[in-house]
Order: sequence, then C-alpha cells, then structure tokens
Amino acid sequence: MAETHVLFVEDDDVIREATQLALERDGFRVTAMPDGLSGLDAFRARRPDIALLDVMLPGMDGVSLCRRIRDESTVPVIMLSARADSIDVVLGLEAGADDYVTKPFDGSVLMARIRAVLRRFGHAGGVGSGEHEESADGGGLLVFGDLEVDTEGMEVRKGGTPVALTPTEMRLLLEFSSAPGTVLSRDKLLERVWDYGWGGDTRVVDVHVQRLRAKIGQDRIETVRGFGYKLKS
Repeated sequence: MAETHVLFVEDDDVIREATQLALERDGFRVTAMPDGLSGLDAFRARRPDIALLDVMLPGMDGVSLCRRIRDESTVPVIMLSARADSIDVVLGLEAGADDYVTKPFDGSVLMARIRAVLRRFGHAGGVGSGEHEESADGGGLLVFGDLEVDTEGMEVRKGGTPVALTPTEMRLLLEFSSAPGTVLSRDKLLERVWDYGWGGDTRVVDVHVQRLRAKIGQDRIETVRGFGYKLKS
C-alpha cells in the first residue's frame, strides 16, 4: 500500500520540523512548506492525500489557502490554530476545512484526527432506512423531494443537477438520510461523522450543516432548537 502523502504548511520552523518527523515516524510521507504561496504550489504539483494548514501563514494565510485548495479539490483539510478562537475556527471551517486542531497539540491527538478524516475520505459510511428506491443500475437511491442521494455511487442530485460535496459533507448527509425526520444531536453527529469518541467542538457540526444547506437547500435540514438537526422527509 502506498504511503499517505501529507502536505503540511507551517511557518514556525521548530513546529514544522518536529511535526514532520513525528508524521514520518508514523508512516506518512510529508511535504512541508513554510508559507501559503509555496504551500499552494506544492499542493498543485504533488496532489497530497491530506493537507494540514496553519491558520497564520505569511504570503497567504491558511484560511485563504484552504479556500484555494477547496476550489480545486475535495482533498481533506485540517486547520491548525494557535488559539481556540471562534473567528479562527469558524473561518477555517467555512473555507472548507474538514476539522481543526488547536496548538499546542498532542501528537497522538493530531494523528487520531488525521486518521479519522482519512477514514471519512476513503469510505463515506453506510446508511440505514429512508425512502428507498432502486436506481437503474440496482444501487440504492434515497429520494427526499427534489433531492436524490445515491448511496452506492456516492452522488447527490438536486432537481436532477449533480451536487458536489466534500467527503465530510457526504458523510453528514448520509447520516441525515439514514433517519429522515429523526433529530440527530450535535454530539451524535460528532461521534458518527467525525469519529469523536470524546466531547468535541459542536461548531464543527454547525458550520458543516450550514455548508450542506447551501448546497442542497436551506430548508432541507431543520434546526430543532436545544436538540440538534433533522432532515425533512
């Protein structure tokens, strides 16, 4: 099996070198860059399997870099923030990041988040019951009004038009589609979609729901105040 290729963009020399060594010891192949512009060049030239981006970068900040990457690819992105600042976190997630880790971070935590994101990328997960039809090729097709979710082809169409989702957005939609009309709490979604086995930051869920709504329809996912979200069947 080929090594997983990580693009790591961090301007602090000590953090960059130490983290690169730790990632390589854990079996990853790493391309490390010190600023946003060289990071974008490296992304385009080498097409990594996952990108780790510091928020505060010279030349082009991490949020802008994430946005540029997301314009070109659905490759998973984890933001690294020196602060648990709401603005840093939300901006990174809104730019298309799949998750974030706050610095200083424990190496084992970073590795766990990387592996969790890669699992989502490699396998979007199963679905349960829903309004089920058979597509022409025999695969499962879940239909909710004008929204169609092909659970085998991992494709989504709205009004017959394909909808481009990141792997995390797809996994989130599959969770909602598996139980239409059922309220799913933020903690449950963190556990199922992000593989958080412990309490996580529910802002990750909220921002991804916002991103998903923008693509499949603002009224398709309903907020149940104080409890969570549900997909309108």
